[in-house]
Amino acid sequence: MHLDSPDAPADPDAQRLHDRRRLSNALKASIAFVLLLVIMFGLQAAFDWRPLAVRPGEWAGLAGLLTAPLLHGSPGHLIANASALLLLGSLALAVYPRATLRGLPLMWLGSGLGAWLMGNPGSHHLGASGVTHGLMFLVFVLGLLRRDRPSIAAGMIAFLFYGGMLLTILPQEPGVSWQSHMGGAIGGVLAAFWFRYADPIPPRRRYSWEIEEEEAARAERERSDTFEPPAPHDVPVLWERPTEEPRGVVLRFPGRHVGSDGTADTHDTRDTRHD
Repeated sequence: MHLDSPDAPADPDAQRLHDRRRLSNALKASIAFVLLLVIMFGLQAAFDWRPLAVRPGEWAGLAGLLTAPLLHGSPGHLIANASALLLLGSLALAVYPRATLRGLPLMWLGSGLGAWLMGNPGSHHLGASGVTHGLMFLVFVLGLLRRDRPSIAAGMIAFLFYGGMLLTILPQEPGVSWQSHMGGAIGGVLAAFWFRYADPIPPRRRYSWEIEEEEAARAERERSDTFEPPAPHDVPVLWERPTEEPRGVVLRFPGRHVGSDGTADTHDTRDTRHD
Protein backbone atom coordinates (compact mmCIF):
# COMPACT_ATOMS: atom_id res chain seq x y z
CA MET A 1 0.00 0.00 0.00
CA HIS A 2 1.34 3.43 -0.92
CA LEU A 3 1.72 5.76 2.04
CA ASP A 4 1.61 9.35 0.90
CA SER A 5 4.10 11.04 3.22
CA PRO A 6 6.47 13.93 2.48
CA ASP A 7 10.21 13.72 2.88
CA ALA A 8 11.98 14.25 6.16
CA PRO A 9 11.86 17.81 7.52
CA ALA A 10 14.76 20.14 6.84
CA ASP A 11 15.15 20.76 10.58
CA PRO A 12 14.40 17.51 12.48
CA ASP A 13 15.04 19.09 15.90
CA ALA A 14 12.51 21.87 15.28
CA GLN A 15 9.98 19.38 13.97
CA ARG A 16 10.48 17.14 17.00
CA LEU A 17 9.97 20.12 19.33
CA HIS A 18 6.81 21.11 17.44
CA ASP A 19 5.39 17.58 17.73
CA ARG A 20 6.15 17.44 21.43
CA ARG A 21 4.49 20.80 22.00
CA ARG A 22 1.40 19.76 20.05
CA LEU A 23 1.06 16.54 22.06
CA SER A 24 1.45 18.48 25.29
CA ASN A 25 -1.23 20.98 24.28
CA ALA A 26 -3.59 18.16 23.28
CA LEU A 27 -3.15 16.45 26.63
CA LYS A 28 -3.67 19.71 28.53
CA ALA A 29 -6.87 20.47 26.62
CA SER A 30 -8.27 16.99 27.31
CA ILE A 31 -7.43 17.24 31.01
CA ALA A 32 -9.02 20.70 31.20
CA PHE A 33 -12.25 19.42 29.66
CA VAL A 34 -12.36 16.45 32.03
CA LEU A 35 -11.86 18.80 35.00
CA LEU A 36 -14.79 20.86 33.71
CA LEU A 37 -16.95 17.73 33.66
CA VAL A 38 -15.89 16.91 37.23
CA ILE A 39 -16.79 20.42 38.42
CA MET A 40 -20.17 20.26 36.68
CA PHE A 41 -20.89 16.87 38.24
CA GLY A 42 -20.09 18.29 41.66
CA LEU A 43 -22.48 21.18 41.08
CA GLN A 44 -25.37 19.05 39.82
CA ALA A 45 -26.53 18.37 43.39
CA ALA A 46 -27.06 22.10 43.90
CA PHE A 47 -29.56 22.64 41.07
CA ASP A 48 -32.15 20.84 38.99
CA TRP A 49 -30.27 19.52 35.96
CA ARG A 50 -33.30 18.07 34.14
CA PRO A 51 -34.08 21.24 32.12
CA LEU A 52 -30.48 21.09 30.83
CA ALA A 53 -30.77 17.53 29.51
CA VAL A 54 -32.03 16.54 26.06
CA ARG A 55 -35.73 15.73 26.11
CA PRO A 56 -36.74 13.96 22.89
CA GLY A 57 -39.58 15.49 20.92
CA GLU A 58 -39.90 18.60 23.11
CA TRP A 59 -38.93 21.98 21.73
CA ALA A 60 -37.73 23.05 25.16
CA GLY A 61 -35.56 19.96 25.22
CA LEU A 62 -33.45 21.34 22.37
CA ALA A 63 -31.59 23.46 24.92
CA GLY A 64 -29.91 20.26 26.04
CA LEU A 65 -28.00 20.12 22.74
CA LEU A 66 -25.59 22.62 24.27
CA THR A 67 -25.54 21.54 27.92
CA ALA A 68 -26.27 17.79 28.05
CA PRO A 69 -22.66 16.64 27.34
CA LEU A 70 -21.55 18.50 30.47
CA LEU A 71 -23.88 16.50 32.76
CA HIS A 72 -23.57 12.93 34.07
CA GLY A 73 -25.86 10.64 35.94
CA SER A 74 -23.38 8.81 38.22
CA PRO A 75 -19.68 8.69 39.13
CA GLY A 76 -19.25 5.55 37.04
CA HIS A 77 -20.78 7.31 34.07
CA LEU A 78 -18.39 10.22 34.54
CA ILE A 79 -15.30 8.01 34.94
CA ALA A 80 -16.09 6.01 31.81
CA ASN A 81 -16.47 9.13 29.68
CA ALA A 82 -13.50 10.90 31.30
CA SER A 83 -11.10 8.06 30.49
CA ALA A 84 -12.30 7.92 26.89
CA LEU A 85 -11.97 11.69 26.53
CA LEU A 86 -8.43 11.67 27.88
CA LEU A 87 -7.25 9.09 25.35
CA LEU A 88 -9.36 9.89 22.30
CA GLY A 89 -9.27 13.65 22.87
CA SER A 90 -5.50 13.70 23.24
CA LEU A 91 -5.06 11.42 20.23
CA ALA A 92 -7.37 13.45 18.00
CA LEU A 93 -5.93 16.84 18.99
CA ALA A 94 -2.35 15.63 18.66
CA VAL A 95 -2.73 14.18 15.16
CA TYR A 96 -5.57 16.33 13.77
CA PRO A 97 -5.75 19.58 15.78
CA ARG A 98 -7.57 21.57 13.09
CA ALA A 99 -9.97 18.84 12.02
CA THR A 100 -10.83 18.05 15.65
CA LEU A 101 -11.60 21.65 16.60
CA ARG A 102 -13.67 22.17 13.46
CA GLY A 103 -15.50 18.90 13.85
CA LEU A 104 -16.20 19.20 17.59
CA PRO A 105 -19.42 21.23 17.06
CA LEU A 106 -20.70 18.52 14.71
CA MET A 107 -20.03 15.80 17.27
CA TRP A 108 -21.38 17.89 20.17
CA LEU A 109 -24.60 18.91 18.46
CA GLY A 110 -24.96 15.57 16.64
CA SER A 111 -24.96 13.74 19.97
CA GLY A 112 -27.88 15.77 21.30
CA LEU A 113 -29.72 15.88 17.99
CA GLY A 114 -29.61 12.10 17.68
CA ALA A 115 -31.10 11.74 21.15
CA TRP A 116 -33.75 14.36 20.46
CA LEU A 117 -34.84 12.78 17.18
CA MET A 118 -34.67 9.07 18.08
CA GLY A 119 -35.07 9.01 21.87
CA ASN A 120 -38.18 7.87 23.71
CA PRO A 121 -40.58 10.67 24.70
CA GLY A 122 -40.39 11.58 28.37
CA SER A 123 -36.76 10.42 28.75
CA HIS A 124 -33.74 12.56 29.62
CA HIS A 125 -30.41 12.15 27.81
CA LEU A 126 -27.16 13.49 29.22
CA GLY A 127 -23.45 12.73 29.21
CA ALA A 128 -20.42 13.14 26.96
CA SER A 129 -20.52 9.60 25.56
CA GLY A 130 -21.82 10.89 22.23
CA VAL A 131 -18.78 13.16 21.96
CA THR A 132 -16.43 10.27 22.76
CA HIS A 133 -18.05 8.20 20.01
CA GLY A 134 -17.63 11.11 17.63
CA LEU A 135 -13.92 11.36 18.45
CA MET A 136 -13.40 7.64 17.96
CA PHE A 137 -15.13 7.64 14.57
CA LEU A 138 -13.27 10.80 13.56
CA VAL A 139 -9.85 9.27 14.27
CA PHE A 140 -10.75 5.89 12.79
CA VAL A 141 -12.25 7.22 9.55
CA LEU A 142 -9.44 9.74 9.05
CA GLY A 143 -6.98 6.87 9.25
CA LEU A 144 -8.84 5.15 6.41
CA LEU A 145 -9.08 8.31 4.31
CA ARG A 146 -5.63 9.85 4.72
CA ARG A 147 -3.51 6.67 5.02
CA ASP A 148 -0.32 8.40 6.11
CA ARG A 149 1.62 6.76 8.88
CA PRO A 150 0.49 8.93 11.84
CA SER A 151 -3.14 8.59 10.73
CA ILE A 152 -2.93 4.81 10.43
CA ALA A 153 -1.22 4.55 13.83
CA ALA A 154 -3.83 6.79 15.49
CA GLY A 155 -6.69 4.83 13.92
CA MET A 156 -5.24 1.53 15.12
CA ILE A 157 -4.78 2.85 18.68
CA ALA A 158 -8.33 4.20 18.78
CA PHE A 159 -9.75 0.92 17.47
CA LEU A 160 -7.62 -1.13 19.86
CA PHE A 161 -8.97 0.60 22.97
CA TYR A 162 -12.45 1.64 21.84
CA GLY A 163 -13.33 -0.50 18.84
CA GLY A 164 -16.41 -1.64 20.75
CA MET A 165 -17.96 1.73 19.99
CA LEU A 166 -18.72 0.38 16.53
CA LEU A 167 -21.40 -1.72 18.25
CA THR A 168 -22.62 0.67 20.96
CA ILE A 169 -24.17 2.95 18.37
CA LEU A 170 -26.93 0.32 18.28
CA PRO A 171 -29.30 -0.67 21.13
CA GLN A 172 -27.35 -2.71 23.67
CA GLU A 173 -28.37 -2.03 27.29
CA PRO A 174 -31.46 -0.46 28.85
CA GLY A 175 -30.81 3.04 30.09
CA VAL A 176 -27.88 3.65 27.71
CA SER A 177 -28.48 6.41 25.19
CA TRP A 178 -27.43 4.67 22.00
CA GLN A 179 -29.23 7.45 20.14
CA SER A 180 -26.69 10.02 21.31
CA HIS A 181 -23.91 7.57 20.48
CA MET A 182 -25.14 7.27 16.92
CA GLY A 183 -25.62 11.02 16.57
CA GLY A 184 -22.08 11.70 17.77
CA ALA A 185 -20.66 8.98 15.52
CA ILE A 186 -22.41 10.47 12.48
CA GLY A 187 -20.97 13.86 13.40
CA GLY A 188 -17.49 12.34 13.62
CA VAL A 189 -17.79 10.64 10.24
CA LEU A 190 -19.03 13.85 8.60
CA ALA A 191 -16.18 15.80 10.18
CA ALA A 192 -13.68 13.25 8.91
CA PHE A 193 -14.91 13.60 5.33
CA TRP A 194 -15.26 17.38 5.40
CA PHE A 195 -12.03 18.24 7.22
CA ARG A 196 -9.67 15.46 6.13
CA TYR A 197 -7.44 18.01 4.37
CA ALA A 198 -7.48 20.57 7.19
CA ASP A 199 -4.25 19.24 8.74
CA PRO A 200 -1.11 18.85 6.59
CA ILE A 201 0.53 15.47 6.44
CA PRO A 202 3.46 15.59 8.89
CA PRO A 203 6.93 14.82 7.54
CA ARG A 204 8.40 11.52 8.52
CA ARG A 205 11.85 10.15 9.11
CA ARG A 206 13.31 8.18 6.22
CA TYR A 207 15.01 4.94 7.13
CA SER A 208 18.38 3.82 5.76
CA TRP A 209 16.92 0.84 3.93
CA GLU A 210 14.53 3.15 2.06
CA ILE A 211 17.41 5.33 0.92
CA GLU A 212 19.40 2.26 -0.17
CA GLU A 213 16.47 0.96 -2.21
CA GLU A 214 16.01 4.32 -3.91
CA GLU A 215 19.72 4.56 -4.73
CA ALA A 216 19.74 1.01 -6.12
CA ALA A 217 16.69 1.75 -8.28
CA ARG A 218 18.25 4.98 -9.55
CA ALA A 219 21.53 3.21 -10.39
CA GLU A 220 19.61 0.47 -12.21
CA ARG A 221 17.76 3.05 -14.30
CA GLU A 222 20.98 4.86 -15.18
CA ARG A 223 22.69 1.61 -16.11
CA SER A 224 19.81 0.50 -18.30
CA ASP A 225 19.66 3.90 -20.00
CA THR A 226 23.43 3.84 -20.70
CA PHE A 227 24.15 0.26 -21.76
CA GLU A 228 20.91 -1.08 -23.11
CA PRO A 229 21.27 -1.72 -26.87
CA PRO A 230 18.77 -0.04 -29.17
CA ALA A 231 15.94 -1.89 -30.84
CA PRO A 232 16.80 -3.66 -34.14
CA HIS A 233 14.73 -1.31 -36.26
CA ASP A 234 16.60 1.69 -34.74
CA VAL A 235 20.06 0.43 -35.85
CA PRO A 236 21.21 2.13 -39.09
CA VAL A 237 22.18 -0.11 -42.03
CA LEU A 238 25.83 0.49 -42.98
CA TRP A 239 26.22 -2.04 -45.81
CA GLU A 240 23.87 -3.96 -48.07
CA ARG A 241 24.81 -6.97 -50.23
CA PRO A 242 24.48 -6.30 -53.95
CA THR A 243 21.59 -8.26 -55.40
CA GLU A 244 22.69 -8.25 -59.06
CA GLU A 245 25.93 -10.23 -58.48
CA PRO A 246 25.84 -14.01 -57.99
CA ARG A 247 26.09 -15.05 -54.43
CA GLY A 248 28.55 -17.77 -53.46
CA VAL A 249 31.11 -19.81 -55.52
CA VAL A 250 30.57 -23.30 -56.92
CA LEU A 251 33.69 -25.47 -56.86
CA ARG A 252 33.90 -28.72 -58.81
CA PHE A 253 36.16 -31.51 -57.70
CA PRO A 254 38.59 -32.97 -60.28
CA GLY A 255 37.20 -35.97 -62.08
CA ARG A 256 38.97 -39.33 -62.46
CA HIS A 257 39.63 -41.05 -65.82
CA VAL A 258 40.78 -44.67 -66.02
CA GLY A 259 42.92 -45.54 -69.03
CA SER A 260 43.09 -48.76 -70.97
CA ASP A 261 46.13 -49.80 -69.03
CA GLY A 262 44.24 -49.44 -65.84
CA THR A 263 45.95 -46.26 -64.65
CA ALA A 264 43.93 -43.27 -63.57
CA ASP A 265 44.73 -39.69 -64.39
CA THR A 266 43.03 -36.55 -63.13
CA HIS A 267 42.16 -33.33 -64.84
CA ASP A 268 40.88 -30.10 -63.36
CA THR A 269 37.24 -29.52 -64.13
CA ARG A 270 36.72 -26.53 -61.87
CA ASP A 271 34.67 -23.69 -63.19
CA THR A 272 35.99 -20.24 -63.40
CA ARG A 273 35.56 -18.40 -60.10
CA HIS A 274 33.47 -15.28 -60.06
CA ASP A 275 34.08 -12.83 -57.28
